Amino acid sequence: MGKSVDVVIVGAGVAGLVAARDLVRNGADVLVLEARDRVGGRLLNGELPGGAPIEVGGQWVGPAQHQAMELVRELGLRTYPTYGEGEHIAEFRTTRAQYTGRIPRLNPLVLADIGQTQYRLDRIARQVAAAEPWRAPQAEELDRQTFDTWLRRTARTTGGRDFFRLITEAVFSNEPEDMSALWAAFYVGAAGGVDQLINVSGGAQQDRVLGGTQRIALELAEELGDRIVLDAPVTDIDWQPAASGVRVTTRSGLTVRARRAVVAVPPPLAARIRYTPGLPGDRDQLIQRMPMGRVIKINIAYEEPFWRHAGLSGQANSTHRPFGTVLDNTPRDGSCGVLVGFLEGRHADTGSRMDPDERRAQVINDLVGYFGPKARNPIAFIERDWAQEEYSRGCYGAFAVPGALTRFGPALRRPVGPLHWAGTETATRWAGYIDGAAESGHRVADEILPKLS
Repeated sequence: MGKSVDVVIVGAGVAGLVAARDLVRNGADVLVLEARDRVGGRLLNGELPGGAPIEVGGQWVGPAQHQAMELVRELGLRTYPTYGEGEHIAEFRTTRAQYTGRIPRLNPLVLADIGQTQYRLDRIARQVAAAEPWRAPQAEELDRQTFDTWLRRTARTTGGRDFFRLITEAVFSNEPEDMSALWAAFYVGAAGGVDQLINVSGGAQQDRVLGGTQRIALELAEELGDRIVLDAPVTDIDWQPAASGVRVTTRSGLTVRARRAVVAVPPPLAARIRYTPGLPGDRDQLIQRMPMGRVIKINIAYEEPFWRHAGLSGQANSTHRPFGTVLDNTPRDGSCGVLVGFLEGRHADTGSRMDPDERRAQVINDLVGYFGPKARNPIAFIERDWAQEEYSRGCYGAFAVPGALTRFGPALRRPVGPLHWAGTETATRWAGYIDGAAESGHRVADEILPKLS
């Protein structure tokens, strides 16, 4: 059983679908192979009581994410703002603050330390060229150390270090000791600074897509039609360095011959494919050094958004609770109240080892600590452990360990013969986000089109 096309694309997430659409619109014959029984990759809608969609995967878009916002507009989708009216909650060890705006009322020394650490991180991030972070003036020094080492040398208070550990878990879904300081600086710079990453209003969490963010992928798939094959995990890619052509084989035995191939899956999944001949050493070593983050995303539904009646926004952060980041995720129609939060990094590791009832009890206990006894009785508890997803192996995205970028970074986007690499981790802007995935899809289409003429 075989097919022949101009381009075969592995992965029907946003990156693969955007690449396919661009290529098809320019006259290419394309086939997309998706391992799952659905499109969207790390975008996935669940369902609330009553049937309203709720995101259990990637969710928000922000005004500075131009590729994502343009895609939303092109597809005729609408956005609406994340709820943020009322007081936010911040817990730092034994201190609890309820506040409006962006800065909680905490120990002035801790706030000053957070400010100077963020200033230094933003300054370094501006010096790291997003397209080639390994060429940054301090690249070697940064890539020899973990982000934790950099933080310990930079932040001068325990509270300041606690804050940036929380930020690391919330943004990268890993721990500061897991990743290279150069990767952290690249990621911050690719987003335009720390504030862009952590803020709701004006930042990455500002807007939601009406009907759920997976609609982006569903609408792209609608346009591509039968050019997408589901339940088709790719096991083998045969290619020749000097030849124009590839042969891609799925687990079921489907064989696709093409002039070019796009691998649009996260690095750990790309590493699980068998390549013949084997990939060049730098490419192979790079994807061995880019593990996925770990996150369990949980939506907790209530009869109504009771926290709003108490003058709270639903936004809460804590440096000591496992459920350390919470936002209001109530559907626009207000049919029920929803809080969404995350077990990230080490907390996801621990949470994955718990039985479901124990994990639920811990999360509910943290919500009661934030919002009071009314949080104790949800009507639905919808969770997704992305590390348990066979074709994700984690979320939100992959990250580079120390030494990976300066030794092997140039292989991140560089084609290997007829093989091209897409996915949000390869983006130069908003890596790790929907925006970065869209950018990478456009890029590989631009790489391939001249080769087809």
